[in-house]
Amino acid sequence: MITIYGIRNCDTVKKSLRWFDDRQISYRFHDFKKEGLDEALLANWLSQRGWQALINRQGTTWRKLGLTPEMMEASALSLILANLSMIKRPLIVEDDGLPLTGFEPAIWENGFISAPGFDRGR
Repeated sequence: MITIYGIRNCDTVKKSLRWFDDRQISYRFHDFKKEGLDEALLANWLSQRGWQALINRQGTTWRKLGLTPEMMEASALSLILANLSMIKRPLIVEDDGLPLTGFEPAIWENGFISAPGFDRGR
């Protein structure tokens, strides 16, 4: 099962959801703003990918907070949980695999579309 994490009103998330819908690929949408994020799940993602892969350093939240890489190294988990909008969107996880971040249709075409036995039903 694919879970798409993001914020419903984010343009990149909207574009991503439309991409999945157009291809009739099943997914579950998890809205950070409404549902929050489980600390253990985030800790797992951080251990798998590192904070650098999960954070949008070009975004408003990063700039507003004035964070440095050293600050993130010291307390990434708590900083992200307190500021979920700093996560690069969308964040997509298939089953318990590695989280993918950002709108990447070329990568998705090779993964989600061509996976053997992938459920396209919606």
